[in-house]
Amino acid sequence: MGKFSRLGNELYSGRRSVDFVGRKWLWYAISGLILVVAVLALSFKGLNMGVEFVGGAEYKVSLPAAKVTQTEADDLRAAVAATGIAAADQPTVTTTGQTAILVQTKPVTPGESSQIAQTILDKTGATQADLQQQEIGPSWGKEIAKRSAIGLAVFLVLVVLFIWAYFREWKMSVAAIVALAHDILITIGVYALSGFDVTPATVTGLLTILGFSLYDTVVVFDKVRENTRNLREARTTYAEAANLAVNQTLVRSINTSIVALIPVGAILYVGAVQLGASSLKDLALALFVGMAAGAYSSIFIATPLLVQLKANETLVQQAERRALARRKTVEADRYAAVPTFREDLPVREPGDADLAEDDDHDRDHDREDAPVPGGASALREPQRPEAMGRGRVVPPSRGPVRSSGAAGRQQPSRQPKSKRGKK
Repeated sequence: MGKFSRLGNELYSGRRSVDFVGRKWLWYAISGLILVVAVLALSFKGLNMGVEFVGGAEYKVSLPAAKVTQTEADDLRAAVAATGIAAADQPTVTTTGQTAILVQTKPVTPGESSQIAQTILDKTGATQADLQQQEIGPSWGKEIAKRSAIGLAVFLVLVVLFIWAYFREWKMSVAAIVALAHDILITIGVYALSGFDVTPATVTGLLTILGFSLYDTVVVFDKVRENTRNLREARTTYAEAANLAVNQTLVRSINTSIVALIPVGAILYVGAVQLGASSLKDLALALFVGMAAGAYSSIFIATPLLVQLKANETLVQQAERRALARRKTVEADRYAAVPTFREDLPVREPGDADLAEDDDHDRDHDREDAPVPGGASALREPQRPEAMGRGRVVPPSRGPVRSSGAAGRQQPSRQPKSKRGKK
């Protein structure tokens, strides 16, 4: 068994635990700092909306199949950006099939449009008949933005209804929605800081990461519900049971996130570095940032917030009082907390730190059992008997047991009433 697997087993069984719920204010502070940076980026820098949302100019040049390559598209992008036109400093240049290259810029004046068209013709060697030019109106972009907002609102409503119907707990719905809003705001802030274009592919990525984040949160909440199902009979509090649920799903969440982020990171690298400005990098950036934020929020935000929302419930408060009473009992009786043998005791692996101590103890034990020279066995102190019940052990005696003087006297005996006085 590897160390990572053993760590997951210890987290699942509760032998090792990370206090996610108890340190909720630390996680809130970290998230608050990230959100403040995201809001400031949105306020001062803003989003770089794509042509589909704000309108612009589109140029489609037909070329032989041999010239419709990514290298030609990269050279054309650099030539258009070098014109010095502000609206064309970051053009979107992509290949369309095997016969044309598409160039998109922000809205330009007629004079700037003519300059861009001439640059395209000079760079590609095409004729005026091979170039098609059209203006994309902002009304179409507004319609896309409106439909995207409607789709996002419908998605959030369905999320609330789904979680409420599945868990029958509206507070879980609130915690999940807060985690989703946390992920969306962080992703949008990263877009503002990076300057990537916001395109329909970005909206697609946002909706995808919402589903990923919701899935991770539902898995954690399902474990929370399982651990707190019999809270009245359980010997733990709601916060402790919820924290155990997060630890039990921690390794799974990390593995799932890493497996998802590796291919998305590869797509982001190819789209941003190899292909340059393309819709592929817009989709990949939203997926990468959203998946990372979703894994973080499901562990550090959703569950601590759920525990905080349920802190005032009567059942939760009763469990807290019972746990406090048990702690006072343990502190009053130091033998009440002695551990007992369990079937799930950890298996020691070679190389463990405490394995050497066990070997030393075994060697000492064998040395005591070994016969002394001359054939006589070594005298050892008799082993104390083990007490029964709740894991307690007999305390050590204060001194040797001596014979009593009352041993030689006749001890009273109780006889049935019918035999009393008879010989």
